Amino acid sequence: MSDLSRSTITIDAPLATVTGALFALDKYPEWSTSIKAAEAVAHDDQGRITKVKMTIDAGMMKDRVILDYDWSEAPGRLTFSLDDADLLSGMDGAYVIKSIDADTTEVAYELTVSLSMPIPAMMRQKAEKATIDMALSQLKASLEA
Repeated sequence: MSDLSRSTITIDAPLATVTGALFALDKYPEWSTSIKAAEAVAHDDQGRITKVKMTIDAGMMKDRVILDYDWSEAPGRLTFSLDDADLLSGMDGAYVIKSIDADTTEVAYELTVSLSMPIPAMMRQKAEKATIDMALSQLKASLEA
């Protein structure tokens, strides 16, 4: 497993708006250019998506993945882990969401990726950080538009 990469952004939108976008896992292609497709595969008894199949194209990280989502700490934290992938051997992450005030929300995105091919750690961490930063900036742009 690699070291955790993490970035935080402040979004000028209420908590409910931000969680609405982040928790609609199958809608990620609407705001994230790195997620080319997302399909809900399984739901829990509350109707929340617990497994999603995604096609990811984030520069160096291109893959078809199935991610399992854990809602046990939601709405403050939504975690995910890799179920299956073509190339990745591991992928764990989380969105940590907190309200700053009625109209402002802070979102931290944490990501750890393991690849099935040898890639220098510095290159992998740089790609993780770029992926995180792009996802957060695109989320912010879509919610503040």
